[in-house]
Amino acid sequence: MTTTTFPGRHRAAPDRSERMGRTLKRVARVEDLDEELMDRIGRGYMEKDELGARLAAAMRKRKGEPGAVTHRQLNEALEVGSVELRKRDDVPPVLLEYVETLEATPDWVDWERIERGQRAYLRLGQNAADVLLQLSLIGGYRFGGPADLLVQTGGLAGNTALRRLAETQHWAMSLSIPDGLNPHGESWRLTGHVRAMHAVVNHAIEPRWDIEQWGLPINQTDLASTLGLFDAVVLLGSRAMGVPITKQDSADIMHVWRYVGWLLGVDEDMLVERERERHRINYHILQAQADLTPAGPELTQALVKAHCERFRSGPLPRVQAWFAYERLMSMLTVFLGRESMKEFGLPIRPPWAHFYIAGLNALRYRTPFGRARLEAWGRKVYARQQRETFGKAKADIGRPMSN
Repeated sequence: MTTTTFPGRHRAAPDRSERMGRTLKRVARVEDLDEELMDRIGRGYMEKDELGARLAAAMRKRKGEPGAVTHRQLNEALEVGSVELRKRDDVPPVLLEYVETLEATPDWVDWERIERGQRAYLRLGQNAADVLLQLSLIGGYRFGGPADLLVQTGGLAGNTALRRLAETQHWAMSLSIPDGLNPHGESWRLTGHVRAMHAVVNHAIEPRWDIEQWGLPINQTDLASTLGLFDAVVLLGSRAMGVPITKQDSADIMHVWRYVGWLLGVDEDMLVERERERHRINYHILQAQADLTPAGPELTQALVKAHCERFRSGPLPRVQAWFAYERLMSMLTVFLGRESMKEFGLPIRPPWAHFYIAGLNALRYRTPFGRARLEAWGRKVYARQQRETFGKAKADIGRPMSN
């Protein structure tokens, strides 16, 4: 374990981070860095989800060992709940603690706002899917640390790239389905699995991870950063494609993700209600990032290849794959900028995709005909993504290592 307060990655590339954060700085209305927040971010690299860590230790035990928890037990526990678990004599105490904690919904959760936020997120349709892929996933590979972890675990490299992309998008889009976040609902259970997987990966990798340089493999700062990529960044990216998002929709979507962050074990002080406050935290986290490492281009190339190899039904699949690639390159050039495209080894394309998408969004969101069909469109996008990435396989979250 490092003897310093912060890992080496903290504020390791200030000039690059400042350059990349210019737009976000204006959006968040940041004048000067909040040094207290920067210190909090630095400490967060060395902090983990303690409840998840206890569950992970049990899931890493061999089957049959005292206190061991299997994936099957976790899956069943998230379905049946703590009331049923307390009737049994053989339930590991940490598993019961885990489920009880997730069931203890905070008093600030407003279920009417949750439902409104889910419907608002669903209405983002393909826009949300595009931003999740391009800014939330690929955009996150521009910095060392999490990208290197994914390469080490094989999570988004080689033959597993398409499956991991599918799982991430399936989980994120499932959060927009009304009632799914109610305790024991589908997306509630999936989120419980995601938290467990994070903890198991952290437990497995920590002994051989360069903590002095990167902090813990999965830590509180990176969890908060990921949350920001899935809430405020999706809103910001969707607006850039011409989607009108009201203050009410923004507030409700942020409320959904505050609850999701709580379920994931993100520290309370990193859970926010206002979009601008999330942009402010995101900007400060950006200033605390390390430079690009070889893992970034490796992951990006794998993800681009996987995206273009999705299962596609209908005629001319090669033409569909070509169009998907050119569309992606055009959008990434706008979202990431020419310098990041060069760093990733990707070709720079004109912004034609944004123009046609903005035109389609004008019809969808600014005409009565389009607005009446937004939720149905969102569901179709969700179903198509499942079909194109999973094919006929079951759309679930990958199993964490239990042995």
